[in-house]
Amino acid sequence: MRRVLAALLLAGWPAGLQAQEAPPPPFVASLPDAATGVPGTWDLSRDGSTRRCVMTLTAESGEAGRRLFFPAGCRKALPVLNGIAGWLFTDGAMRLVDRNLRPVLMFARRPDQRSLLASSEGGETYSLVPLQIQAMRPPEPPSAEPAETAPSAAGGTAAAPPQEPGPAPGVYALDRYRDQDVCRLSLAPGDGSAAPVHILDGCRDSGLAIFDPVTWRYASGRLTLVARRGHVVNLVRIGEDKWRRDPETGTTFQLRKIEGP
Repeated sequence: MRRVLAALLLAGWPAGLQAQEAPPPPFVASLPDAATGVPGTWDLSRDGSTRRCVMTLTAESGEAGRRLFFPAGCRKALPVLNGIAGWLFTDGAMRLVDRNLRPVLMFARRPDQRSLLASSEGGETYSLVPLQIQAMRPPEPPSAEPAETAPSAAGGTAAAPPQEPGPAPGVYALDRYRDQDVCRLSLAPGDGSAAPVHILDGCRDSGLAIFDPVTWRYASGRLTLVARRGHVVNLVRIGEDKWRRDPETGTTFQLRKIEGP
């Protein structure tokens, strides 16, 4: 018996004897694989700064590829936009081009497959994050399967380890890099699977307003905001009642609780 126990300790318990962890939230593809998936709203930001612009990429043909639109103030916030006249999707990659169709920013996918990255001739890096585009599709509803338990060494069952408490319902402020409290969200109480979210009046963040979250859920240590059209933003805890976007791409996205329910 001692030899059997020693062998188990050295080799590790069989997979069936270990408590099973809850699977991570399902991955929702958000980047286009073809030009038809590009049209919609995107967030362009310069990494390491508060400079950003919410732009609309259309399917209409223009003098320089496909047409795009953005507020006039974007040219001051991101001077690189002064040389951009349109967009192209070629060889599986996004490009913002000048009037002669020469690429100003050539984007490549980040490993997380949720955002794009490009470098300018001056060495600055830019992130392009989809907000509402044709490539996005609502995720399939999660299956309501009962939690499984693993058999214990004594022949019974061992319950799965308790999950860390999720975010407490209440009002949360959105912080962007050095800009604090640019928008407020109210997370309604729920069972963690699908509770309502409301953007409160006075929101000064166009990116979040366009994202338009309607529900939130919590699983496997992640707070997930679900938009009206189905795409998601995942956040992880960084302190008591504080959460940040995961992975950290583009402009800083952090939530911190400021009021109770």
